[in-house]
Amino acid sequence: MNSEPAADPLLRLRDLRLDILGADGADLPILRGIDLTLRAGEAVGIVGESGSGKSMTLRCVGRLTPPGARITGDVLVGGHDVNRLRGKDLRRYRQTQVGYIFQDPRAAINPMHTVGDFLLEPARDRGEDRTAAATAAAATLTRMGITDPLRRMRQYPFELSGGLLQRVMIASVLLAGPALLLADEPTTALDVTTQSEVLALTDRLRRDRGIAMLFVTHDLDLAMAVCHRIVVLYAGRVLEVSDSRTIRRAALHPYTRALLASRPPVGIRLPRIPVIPGAPVSAADAGPGCPFAARCPVALPVCGSEVPAPTAHPGGTVACHRAAEIAAGALDPLLPSVAQHPTGLDPATPGNPVPGGTGERA
Repeated sequence: MNSEPAADPLLRLRDLRLDILGADGADLPILRGIDLTLRAGEAVGIVGESGSGKSMTLRCVGRLTPPGARITGDVLVGGHDVNRLRGKDLRRYRQTQVGYIFQDPRAAINPMHTVGDFLLEPARDRGEDRTAAATAAAATLTRMGITDPLRRMRQYPFELSGGLLQRVMIASVLLAGPALLLADEPTTALDVTTQSEVLALTDRLRRDRGIAMLFVTHDLDLAMAVCHRIVVLYAGRVLEVSDSRTIRRAALHPYTRALLASRPPVGIRLPRIPVIPGAPVSAADAGPGCPFAARCPVALPVCGSEVPAPTAHPGGTVACHRAAEIAAGALDPLLPSVAQHPTGLDPATPGNPVPGGTGERA
């Protein structure tokens, strides 16, 4: 199957805003006007520091926001407004159109049920034949690199390693055949080798079935290797959107440049790991202007008072008052280099990520 995404958006977020109830009962802003599109078959990575709103963006798409949360703006999947879904329509949406891979599979899978019960529960709810569903589940586990799938289906979650259990979680999502896959840091708890294998398998199956994916991660290199496009979030705002090739060599927002410069190099020992000066702020604590202004090495007075409008560039869009100067190279002496060291991951073929075997790891 061609891995190139389709032309029409499957998912469209338009001026998405999210507020949750704080400890004092007042609204706390989490997302402040997210605009994003995702086409069928496309993989888009969402990156940023902790508290930037990455996971909450996914939860808005899956309608899994905290009690009392208030969502405004549009969340459109297949042209339908997710915010308007209720009752059986919302259940059908979660069962058939969207699949969610959580960070910790042990917290998402009922430890009292066997792996087989977990995998077959959706088929049972739909009234499907159990034997056929079990055959499909075993085949999917095999494709996820799990040997002896029938034995694994008789086991309980505590009998499986974290890597195997995450493969089971991913298999359960793929079994449902969703059009949209929401992956919230699915490999954070795995070791590097298992992470590589799980991502390679997941991406291959995703491409084979033409599934779109929103992939949340702290690892910018990983996002560039796995995804067609990258969305950079900070304090609940989109600062830059770019294709994976462009963002590596020609990022235009100072925050994106700082993230790229903070990657640890491969094969080079540094006396000090590069970091972004200052501390990240939440959407609730950000000022009226660009939320990165206080940490930006090229900020102007206007940056702290006015939010820059997104402007188009050849690889996507950027929200920065000094984007034109950065694009022209006029501010290069004041900004970190975006290509100062290799990292070992190649974004040249999005959707064909880090190499990894398919063998089972205990």
